[in-house]
Amino acid sequence: VQLQASGGGLVQAGGSLRLSCAASGSRVSINAMGWYRQRPGELREAVAIITNVGMSNVEDSVKGRFTITRDNAKNTVYLEMNILKPEDTAVYLCFATTATPRAYWGQGTLVTVSS
Repeated sequence: VQLQASGGGLVQAGGSLRLSCAASGSRVSINAMGWYRQRPGELREAVAIITNVGMSNVEDSVKGRFTITRDNAKNTVYLEMNILKPEDTAVYLCFATTATPRAYWGQGTLVTVSS
């Protein structure tokens, strides 16, 4: 399974970005998809996850600002990020799990929020 993430960039605090991550090459069904992020010098942390039947969860630190959605027909997951804060600056990595079971990771997309 290959994951291609896009949508990162530079935005001012209070702004918005939409990340996308498309999965391809899977011969088995993709179950959960989602996002982690990693700030410089810190551990990777979970941001949001969504299952193939639409059940989702976002971490408390971004709840009310970030929304995760998914298009199963396109095997694509989206992360709508609003009211961005400088502390949201990180590399955002998408992941997908299959029924094998196995987890796959995308290459990451950098989000930079200026104050």
